[in-house]
Amino acid sequence: MLRITQLLVDLYGCQADLDDEGFLLDALERASEAVGSTIMRRITQRFSPVGVTVILILAETHVSVHTWPEHGYAAVDIFICGEGKDPNVAWEVVREALRPESFKTKEITRTIGESRK
Repeated sequence: MLRITQLLVDLYGCQADLDDEGFLLDALERASEAVGSTIMRRITQRFSPVGVTVILILAETHVSVHTWPEHGYAAVDIFICGEGKDPNVAWEVVREALRPESFKTKEITRTIGESRK
């Protein structure tokens, strides 16, 4: 049975520029690399008048950020599987980059290979 931890994080009062697509892409790339993940595809989308979504498709699942700069808010999803790959390592890189005043995390444990009974 395989257990995978997925982190969902709400970040409030972010001090970083949440409307900077390149900065957000770089932050997620660094977070993914810190965990030892392989980036397969990068997807970015700007919204008008403000807001950015960045999704990295990884060989080991994905990481994403969705921002609402006008509220200083970002929603981050870190879903990384693989032996020895700790999503908390990626989260620390993202936290340092976005510099939130506060945040809430939720951990979800996904179990693969478990009976549906």
